[in-house]
Amino acid sequence: MALFLFRNLALLVSAFFAAQFTYWALQGSQTQFWWALALVAWGLCALGLHDLLQTRHAILRSYPIIGHLRYLFEDMRPAIRQYFFENDTDEAPFSRASRSLVYQRAKQQIDKRPFGTMLDVYGDGYEWINHSLTPSKISDTDFRITVGGPACTQPVSLSVLNISAMSFGALSANAILALNEGAKLGGFAHDTGEGGISTYHRTPGGDLIWNIGSGYFGCRDEQGRFSETHFVANAQLAQVRMIEIKLSQGAKPGHGGILPGSKVTPEIAAARGVQVGQDCNSPAAHSEFDSPIGLLHFVQRLRTLSGGKPVGFKLCIGHAWEWFAIAKAMVKTGITPDFIVVDGAEGGTGAAPIEFVDHVGTPLREAIRLVHNTLVGLNLRGQIKIGASGKIVSAFDIVRTLALGADWCNSARAFMFAIGCIQAQQCHTGRCPTGVATQDPDRQRALVPLDKAPRVAHFHQNTLHALAELLQASGLHHPQDITTTHIACRTVDNHISLFASLYPSIPAGSLLRGELQRPVFQIGWPMASADSFTPVTSLEANWPPKNE
Repeated sequence: MALFLFRNLALLVSAFFAAQFTYWALQGSQTQFWWALALVAWGLCALGLHDLLQTRHAILRSYPIIGHLRYLFEDMRPAIRQYFFENDTDEAPFSRASRSLVYQRAKQQIDKRPFGTMLDVYGDGYEWINHSLTPSKISDTDFRITVGGPACTQPVSLSVLNISAMSFGALSANAILALNEGAKLGGFAHDTGEGGISTYHRTPGGDLIWNIGSGYFGCRDEQGRFSETHFVANAQLAQVRMIEIKLSQGAKPGHGGILPGSKVTPEIAAARGVQVGQDCNSPAAHSEFDSPIGLLHFVQRLRTLSGGKPVGFKLCIGHAWEWFAIAKAMVKTGITPDFIVVDGAEGGTGAAPIEFVDHVGTPLREAIRLVHNTLVGLNLRGQIKIGASGKIVSAFDIVRTLALGADWCNSARAFMFAIGCIQAQQCHTGRCPTGVATQDPDRQRALVPLDKAPRVAHFHQNTLHALAELLQASGLHHPQDITTTHIACRTVDNHISLFASLYPSIPAGSLLRGELQRPVFQIGWPMASADSFTPVTSLEANWPPKNE
């Protein structure tokens, strides 16, 4: 009996006060006040009775009314943790210090910190950039590179920091407007994500990198196949500067996706070239090619159809032999992409199965070094630029990534922070409290593009200024000067190593000569074939190619 009373205490108390408030309301004194309280109490009674009678939630049947607090706290758990219990340097997935840095730079606030570092400089994994006794002087902090290989007739001047792929549909209309307007103000590029080019990408007029995934959104026919006609219509827009074929992404590599028909609004349908209210499918693999050589022919085809704009592909490295197969196909066909974007397994802005988030894909550092070394070993590095994305927030993140072989960096979540994201981790529910990752009209009203767009530009500008300060301290003049000899790390057992020894390079042209010096090449290179993504069953060397 005591347990029953305890479990139903909230319902019993609600019933008592409902009766009491009703009685006082009937007495005629302060009638409106007591009736208001009575309605609240009777409402709680009705909720409690519903909880007792429903069969879906055991907690609510056992603890009517008060059981709802469990679900409330569950929804609020990320906010409670990060605001009340998390240390400034705890990364889950981004630390308070990282978020604060973005907010400060986006709002043009002081981003300096007093009293020294909060990091454990003697702990395993601590990293730093070595400074010089002869610092340099950099006058122009708008660091840019040129993207466009031998077959490209419209090369692009690209910033070393750009907005990574996030689709309209995953992000709200106001978020896309703010990001693209910010990119225009700051003179950098905005990757569309695979959801197509929406009116919200086009209205501000900022430079776009058009991301084309396996669903061919924005360039598909009624059957979901690639359409040259629709592709040309978008690719030849002046605003579209580069075209990126998405093979896989860091959040869920090797995993397709589906946008339920209930979420396919007229605006999303128009951007993606699908029917309103119908399920929108992104297959796990492309239908236009099924081999490394087929991929490169598709790259060449898109480059021609676009009028010679830079065309490349984005991938998260998985089986090493599949990447090696693409590399071998470049040598065999003579076709090279203008760029390759490497997405680290730590990347991802939207929802993905937890096993994919935690345990699928190669982390960015190892992936970047592998792609860079492979191209060096084939004497192709000078023709192909490398972009990198995966948890890049600060200028040091950029320095470290470029040292490993990237030419430029993309960031998604940092720019989400710049427009107001608080890491509530509600991206997949449609209940984003700041209007960034939702299609709910009422929720996205909270995000005002005219206010947030300058913050996007300010974050970019101030981060590049911080990058310039790091370069000057190291005696360098441009991000392309950074190498693995400039970054050091404290490893296990208190050993100090340069990145040059932790992430060694391979000699130029060594793969063409059949010199397989690193274990990953010794195992994976013989398994790779330019004709297929399937590994060669025999480990006999099939390299270099003969009579071709």
